[in-house]
Amino acid sequence: MPLTGIEIFKLLPKTNCKDCGVPTCLAFAMSLATGKVELSACPHVSDEATEQLQVASAPPIRQLTIGVGETALKVGGETVMFRHEKRFENPPGVAILVKDTMEDSDVDARLERFRHLQYDRVGVTLRPELVAVKDESGNAAKFEALVNKVMQNSDGGLILMSDSPDVLAAGVKAGADRKPLIYAVTSDNVDSLAALAKENSCPVAVKASSLDETAELTAKLTEAGINDIVIDSGARTVRRAFEEQVIIRNAALTQKFKPLGFPTITFPGEMTDDPMKEAVIAAMFVAKYAGIVVLSDFQGESLFPLLVERLNIYTDPQRPLATTEGIYEIGSPDENSPVALTSNFSLTYFIVSGEIEASKVPSYLLVMDTEGLSVMTAWAAGKFVADAIGPFVKKSGITDKIKHRKLIIPGYSAPESGGLEEELPDWEIMIGPREGALIPAYLKAWTP
Repeated sequence: MPLTGIEIFKLLPKTNCKDCGVPTCLAFAMSLATGKVELSACPHVSDEATEQLQVASAPPIRQLTIGVGETALKVGGETVMFRHEKRFENPPGVAILVKDTMEDSDVDARLERFRHLQYDRVGVTLRPELVAVKDESGNAAKFEALVNKVMQNSDGGLILMSDSPDVLAAGVKAGADRKPLIYAVTSDNVDSLAALAKENSCPVAVKASSLDETAELTAKLTEAGINDIVIDSGARTVRRAFEEQVIIRNAALTQKFKPLGFPTITFPGEMTDDPMKEAVIAAMFVAKYAGIVVLSDFQGESLFPLLVERLNIYTDPQRPLATTEGIYEIGSPDENSPVALTSNFSLTYFIVSGEIEASKVPSYLLVMDTEGLSVMTAWAAGKFVADAIGPFVKKSGITDKIKHRKLIIPGYSAPESGGLEEELPDWEIMIGPREGALIPAYLKAWTP
């Protein structure tokens, strides 16, 4: 962030009103400088100061939105070259490609995969976000019909792809409500597509044969008042495409070169005919530094690893990956089912829940907020101890779901059993296994 905390503080009202949720304006300014809070959290900042702060705090790579509503995708907004420096902000969107020359059955199958290849992990749903609709026929009516079909059969954002401004205009007309990404502005059609994008308030992608030409196109668009831009460098070999991703990122972040300060779009399927190689190339672009990755098709065995990779890279390295606190029902438990306790460190949750599921013993799993720390670490830090566990169990609502009063605690937290008996005098505290692999045998021997 260009402004320091002190510089931001000078623009704040300095009332220490606490309406932002932070004790003082100085503390708020420091948090704003490090990206921990949003400027909108302060209800009293003046319009003039807001404008100055927004301009000063704008990321060197512009953030833009494709789509609308709950499925809208934010891309860009990046501020660092390497994740360990701070964090990467907005995960790249993943798109599936459909063409207007495909058979209806092929389009239907791809949209079916788009809808159903979704995965629950770490308390979030991993899924693709975009459908790229490509014109190969040159027929505006056919392209428009395909856009309508995609909209009726998916909730994803749209990328509309054509070499013809007239065909794109037909597609935008059909999909305008979803604010699609218009692909692509070139030196031949820049004026007509700029007008189309401006009229419909849609983001545009530029495609050029070199980065110099790319910069010229983005400069021309921004002069026309269009700022929501995505860059396709035009490279279609793996090495050159990778190099240009790094060059674009470095130019925007290190050299503050605004004409390249936009998210990028990549097409791994245009670099190979091998689906597995395409997945490997896509994995490279997820890490370095695509804003959108368009895949020729989806297969579960390749899409899932890409989504997990994206999740891992785009988590904040300064914050542990955590699962939401609460009661998790595994295998349709009833009032006689066992109740186990664990921390909300995501890896711990997935190991424990996986072993419970493998036992085929329907159970309740109480996940306690330990700030994303594992059982042992949380215990050592005083966050998974009897005087914290007791109140959590009481307020969790588990007593409304069971008629027994037996609580299984992790083996590594056995020293807390005595304190828990005092905190929960009506409960029997049971010491579970230390290792996740022993959970199935333990549960099978459990009786209410």
